[in-house]
Amino acid sequence: MVNVDITKAEYLELAAKHYDSINDLNKLDNFYDYEKDFISILHKMGKEILEKNLGTLSQDKRKKLY
Repeated sequence: MVNVDITKAEYLELAAKHYDSINDLNKLDNFYDYEKDFISILHKMGKEILEKNLGTLSQDKRKKLY
C-alpha cells in the first residue's frame, strides 16, 4: 500500500484551486464542451494529487510517462 503524504487540508487546497474552473463550466452551452473541459480539469487535478502523494516524477525515461 502507498504511504499517503497528502493531508486533508492539502487536498482541499488543490480542489479549491480548480473550483472556479469547474464552476465556469456551467457557462458552456453544450454538453460536449462541458465534458471535454471537465475531463481536462480533473486530469490536471488528479496529476497534482498523485504528485503530492508520491513525490516528484522520476526523470528516468524508462519510467511511465504521465
